[in-house]
Amino acid sequence: MTYRPGQILLFLLQSVTAGLALAFLLLYLLPALGLLSPGEDSELRYPVHPDPATEGRVSYNRAVLVSAPAVVNIYATKVTRTRPHPLFQDPLFRRFFGDQEADQRATNLGSGVIMSSDGILITNSHIVKEADEIGVTLADGRQILAEVIGIDGATDLAVLRIDLNELPAIPIGDSDRLQVGDIVLAIGNPYDLSQTVTQGIVSAVGRNRLGISTFENFIQTDADINPGNSGGALINTAGELIGINTAIYSPSGGSQGIGFAIPINVVTHVMQSLIEYGHVIRGWLGIEAQVVPPDMRNSQGTQQPGVLVAGVMQNSPAARANIIPGDIIIEINGVSVDSPYGAIQMIAERTPGTSVDILLLRGWQEFRVQAIVSERPEMEGAR
Repeated sequence: MTYRPGQILLFLLQSVTAGLALAFLLLYLLPALGLLSPGEDSELRYPVHPDPATEGRVSYNRAVLVSAPAVVNIYATKVTRTRPHPLFQDPLFRRFFGDQEADQRATNLGSGVIMSSDGILITNSHIVKEADEIGVTLADGRQILAEVIGIDGATDLAVLRIDLNELPAIPIGDSDRLQVGDIVLAIGNPYDLSQTVTQGIVSAVGRNRLGISTFENFIQTDADINPGNSGGALINTAGELIGINTAIYSPSGGSQGIGFAIPINVVTHVMQSLIEYGHVIRGWLGIEAQVVPPDMRNSQGTQQPGVLVAGVMQNSPAARANIIPGDIIIEINGVSVDSPYGAIQMIAERTPGTSVDILLLRGWQEFRVQAIVSERPEMEGAR
């Protein structure tokens, strides 16, 4: 039998049409027959369109919800009376122009953190010291005056109390577990913009010798900390307080990505002492410690760690232990001393009245002395 070209073309078109129909039928029936996995079925019949509200989203909203209600705004006001020009003190001028004396109010802006539900707050001492009035604005908008419980200028911390109960206390974390690279959030009141959250990482821990306070052991972070953030909270991703924001490194006064916070483990120790005693009890030897100059190390032929005793206060524990200027402290209670700050910190952590064993180098001779630690006096420069 001979087929015409038109018949052949018609046959081919019918075959292709039938094949396509069969293919679509199989694609429809295969899932029902269990020959495709659920994932394959959904991809074939229901293309996935990710929900932008949930898919690929990294949020710290839960951490903020837990901690932000405990962060407050602080307004510390100092009132100063201006003295008018002597001319206005003349009785004739006062008769016509009245008393020209006037009060000027200067307000220091900062942040604070509610540490307990009965009204204990923590903030920086540089915000509230010498203030005549301290106003607190809570996250829910309530406003109230605060009283100072205690101030510790050596760590730049202050404890306040407000007369409110059932307050949202912030969860407390453990700053000793912090590691470089951990995500942190800073919450505070920058530029009086009300509560603001910024995010960064832990850039370094144990920062000291910054000249911010006497006892320094800062967390460094690149979370934006601006004027008004001081005294606010540095939290981890669980919403736990791990530091109190204190200072920034900035020639211009704005955030440069280098901020410093006081670790919460230091904060809680200072807070408890201020509440119980009104001040922080620290050990004290009465020495001025400095880095050992290289020429002194070379002349004495030692490369051991240590700090130079540059001065000894009269009638101090160091003087009574026969420590003299020029001595090099190598060890305190068997622990090597490698910096003046380290030596001061080790002594400060001792309870007044306890004894410390000190290994000294005097000239070329090493010897040990026992010193009874006293309580550190409240005086500038005391070590």
